[in-house]
Amino acid sequence: MDNRLKLPVGIEDFEEIRKEGFYYIDKTKLIEQLLMNWGKVNLFTRPRRFGKTLNMSMFKSFFEIGTDKSVFDELYISRNKKLCNEHMGKYPVIFLSLKGVDGLTFDIALKRITTTMKNEARRHYYLKDSGKLVNEERMQYEQLLLGQMDDVADSIRLLSELLCKHYGKKVIILIDEYDVPLDKAFSNGYYDEMSELIRGLLGQALKTNDFLQFAILTGCLRVSKESIFTGINNFKVLSIMDTRFDEQFGFTDEEVKQILTDYGLSSHFGEIKEWYDGYRFGNADVYCPWDVVNYIDLLCADSKALPQDFWSNSSGNTIVRRFIDKANVQTKAEIEKLIAGESIEKDVLQELTYNEIDKSIENLWSVLLTTGYLTQNGRTTSGKYLLKIPNREIRNLFSRQIKEWFSDVSRSDGKVLEELCGAFVNKEPEKIEKIFGDYLWNTISIRDTAVAKEKKENFYHGILLGLLGYKSTWRTMSNAESGTGYSDILVEVGENRTGIAIELKYAEGGDMNAACAEALQQIEEKDYIARLKQDGMQNFIKYGIACFKKNCKVTMGD
Repeated sequence: MDNRLKLPVGIEDFEEIRKEGFYYIDKTKLIEQLLMNWGKVNLFTRPRRFGKTLNMSMFKSFFEIGTDKSVFDELYISRNKKLCNEHMGKYPVIFLSLKGVDGLTFDIALKRITTTMKNEARRHYYLKDSGKLVNEERMQYEQLLLGQMDDVADSIRLLSELLCKHYGKKVIILIDEYDVPLDKAFSNGYYDEMSELIRGLLGQALKTNDFLQFAILTGCLRVSKESIFTGINNFKVLSIMDTRFDEQFGFTDEEVKQILTDYGLSSHFGEIKEWYDGYRFGNADVYCPWDVVNYIDLLCADSKALPQDFWSNSSGNTIVRRFIDKANVQTKAEIEKLIAGESIEKDVLQELTYNEIDKSIENLWSVLLTTGYLTQNGRTTSGKYLLKIPNREIRNLFSRQIKEWFSDVSRSDGKVLEELCGAFVNKEPEKIEKIFGDYLWNTISIRDTAVAKEKKENFYHGILLGLLGYKSTWRTMSNAESGTGYSDILVEVGENRTGIAIELKYAEGGDMNAACAEALQQIEEKDYIARLKQDGMQNFIKYGIACFKKNCKVTMGD
């Protein structure tokens, strides 16, 4: 299809998408909904990669004086002539994205906020020679341009004052990813300084600003009003729990079906639903748009391409690892239920300060929900939320993080690992069974009922492989070609030229003896010892290992 529109992979500028011929799923109804459900200060909280920045760019294009109105031709909002006549291109707009405000120290982060303000001031360069401003105001603008403001916390309010005086119109303020500086500050140890700065910036811009028409903010977390938004009245929070605007962030079923039809890929709907659907915002079921667009782009290049973890690989996932590190016995059991596709009941705190996140494991449940690692599946009669993992992609992420956590924890236990490795060489299946079983009992098992037996085996395979990797002098091979197949694990112990072949089976139904027998039979039939012989090993040991939930059985072959 040579006439297909380009896919906007990583493009978050609304005008660029509309002018440069990129595919766009129409979300302009959001403008109408916003104006009909008026709020002086509106905060949209959604997980990352759900179209927040693109929607904010759309707001800027719609409201800003001098906008190119043609970019809205044939879109939903263009049918509301009255609203367009009243509001399109009628306001000065300040548009700030704080997603790039990072730094190991507060001073570095402060410089980045200052640079963000300088860049936005430069976008309104006409103020430099504005006849509507007096000399002192033009000097204040020069200071904004140079990043030499006496009070950085007053910079947004000051720019809104200068714009209002130039145009004679109150200003719309758009602040995208307002909570990123707080997140980075929390991670790097300067949260108090950053929260004071953000409180000042937002307080002066949004609370007593006579030059403000209205403001829209986006972020992942709804940071406590008392800590950041103190005293801001007419403050409307539109979270993932809110039924208003629930379809305007993320793609709906119908939208995904349409884009697949447009690219001739309708046969891939099932796998896209399994991997990237499952989020519930308000009453709407939505897909992650970042994932959908990236996978369709991949399919356009290779129709046989398999789904990938686009969302979870697009930034750090430290919150999941922090959560697993803090997990107690009960929490580990709850994680296992989630990975198995079940729901758990939890109270959800929609307002938190970053300082509160680590105070209890219950707070981390709430953060996992608001940041997109979990979703809600309704409420119980007691008012608790039913939380679940939304889709295959996030389930894979949890599994990877659990494996990494297990690897880190187990490697610190050198004495026990030495015993386990020694038991493999010394032909002690009972000892292997005891130590490996203890490790399985203490980790978080992957008992996902939605995946094939082979994938369950892969989990146990990965755990055992990580444990054997403790012996740096051994050559440990995974899925190596040997004989007429690919053995699960082959180990070559150079000091006594011993070769070990290990085949692992998941015992569906719990018949461990049958699974062990099947594993040993496979080693014989496919001659997995052949590779060990080729590599010069002289002594050979064969192990069939069966796993079921948190139990294992180890049998040694002849």
